[in-house]
Amino acid sequence: MQFGDFRALVERLEREIPSEFQGGVVAVEVSPKTVPHPLRADIYTLGECIPLEWSGSGADLQSRVVLYHGSFQALANLGEFDWRAEAWDTLTHELRHHMEWRANAGALEAYDWAAEQNFARHEGKAFDAVFYRSGELLAPGVWKVDDDVFLEGSAEFVWHGQRYRAPFAGVRAPAFLTLDGLEEPPPGDAVLVLPKAASLFDLWRRPKVTEAVVNVEPLNE
Repeated sequence: MQFGDFRALVERLEREIPSEFQGGVVAVEVSPKTVPHPLRADIYTLGECIPLEWSGSGADLQSRVVLYHGSFQALANLGEFDWRAEAWDTLTHELRHHMEWRANAGALEAYDWAAEQNFARHEGKAFDAVFYRSGELLAPGVWKVDDDVFLEGSAEFVWHGQRYRAPFAGVRAPAFLTLDGLEEPPPGDAVLVLPKAASLFDLWRRPKVTEAVVNVEPLNE
């Protein structure tokens, strides 16, 4: 299904949802992005609820819901695929996620802080070395903040079902290594994090974070 046809389908489905289930959702959008699952092959993120503005208890949260056409197309290319059913399931799932965000002010505060720290990282400013753990947990040891995915691990790791090696001899933890050369990268950065063991010294002084871009090497099974 072409992008324009998919967007028209999503618009029709949105009109079928009662307005009381859309309170605070400022937009339902279709993106061309393809969002691979960070660990499992042949699995893609079809949609996302993104919190925008809120105050107080979180009941006034505003969010936008995004469906990823590229992910739908990637799954459709694997075999039989019901575009309408999958779009409906994804849309309603993300609307439920919006309602869950509204009910959990603590999670909203944590995600806001993680997004601010990630913005500082992109700007080349100082940031907390474990901020990503306050993002969305995708799998054990894997978190997402905005379009960026953070994997805690070592030189050998799995991305979207493929094993890779990230050469980083001499790099000291804590380190954020942006991975270049992944076969199916995320829309943002894929970052391999080498965490530093916590110590009492960290209570008085934030540890210096090493940042680098590394070219990954696929490992043949």
